Amino acid sequence: MENTNFDTQRACRNSCPAGGSAVNCGTMYDLGLETKPDFVECMKRIYAWYDGEILDRVPIRFSAHNEEYDTDDSTGSWSSLKQRWFDTEYQVSAFEKKVYANQWLGETFPIYFPNLGPNFFAAVLAGCELEFGEVTSWCEPQIFCEEDLEKIRFHPESEYYQKMLEMMDYALERCEGRFMVGYTDMHPSLDCAAALRGTQELCMDMYDDMDFIKKMVQKCFEPFFPMMEVFHEKLKAKRQLSVSWMDIPSYGTMHIPSCDTGAMISKDFFNEISLPYIKKESEHFEHNIFHLDGKGVANHIDEILKIDQIQAIQWVQGVGADKPIMQWVPFIKKIQAAGKSIVVDLELQELEGFIDAVSPKGIYLCMNEKNPEQQKRVINRLLRWV
Repeated sequence: MENTNFDTQRACRNSCPAGGSAVNCGTMYDLGLETKPDFVECMKRIYAWYDGEILDRVPIRFSAHNEEYDTDDSTGSWSSLKQRWFDTEYQVSAFEKKVYANQWLGETFPIYFPNLGPNFFAAVLAGCELEFGEVTSWCEPQIFCEEDLEKIRFHPESEYYQKMLEMMDYALERCEGRFMVGYTDMHPSLDCAAALRGTQELCMDMYDDMDFIKKMVQKCFEPFFPMMEVFHEKLKAKRQLSVSWMDIPSYGTMHIPSCDTGAMISKDFFNEISLPYIKKESEHFEHNIFHLDGKGVANHIDEILKIDQIQAIQWVQGVGADKPIMQWVPFIKKIQAAGKSIVVDLELQELEGFIDAVSPKGIYLCMNEKNPEQQKRVINRLLRWV
């Protein structure tokens, strides 16, 4: 399916002799956000980063990976956790309270992220129930035999899909001049199949019935582009940018390809089952930032780095023994050497050592630092990182 309705970037490339970027074609526009007067300046930095270049400094977001999942609220009068997640007015209003409570410095944007958990896409495809916890949700396995594959299709009547549209519409009605709106967390293909089959069963199937797995992964991919088209049309109709939970926007279309299941499978299985869909996903969108979740998925980095349409890697090093960041410097340099940009989570005390060890080219920092004065000091330090 061709990406024809909202492709600002491709339109630029087809008509502009200046290289095809939004910067060169003058298609960058200001959203007029009260909280983000430097919006276009920040977007120019991000577009330079997409191209592996630097304007005056590397981009920095002052929030940590998965921060949106780190809060819970049990103060309301909901009868269940599901009711709280489904309370559209509450969810948007809770975000609105944060908008004016923060100083949005660096490339930190006020973005409302409509969220029903990482298994949203799987639940919509299977027409099944989500189980809601305090900060995440999940679905129980639904596919037990080949006959069950008939369940996997786009169910537009799904209460989760309808709720997601409602959350987007409500936020888009309220956002103008105050905050941005993004689209939800989407996991098609192999990760969706793992959610619907169960990870252990899926891994056994790779040995026992590869044809079954391939059929399931294909069905878990087919509705992805149509659903994304709906989300993007909603955003573009309100002059919003394409952005999701990573908070790195695009004037064209942006996607976060991933395969967390890759941590549990061999290179051969990954290359045969997952890699073709990662390529298809990436070819469809203007900007792609691959979510590389830990050293298990990193086993497949060589093949991922070969995909031209992936501009950047988000490196999630993990916790415990996988910290501090300095042990991953050779890995980060490998990604840079391949011509890819990289998103790196960094703690404040790691900044100077990291600057000394790594070239700034293609680096996008995420730092969980909430003090505005400290944020300003970090930004000033980054201006001297050359």
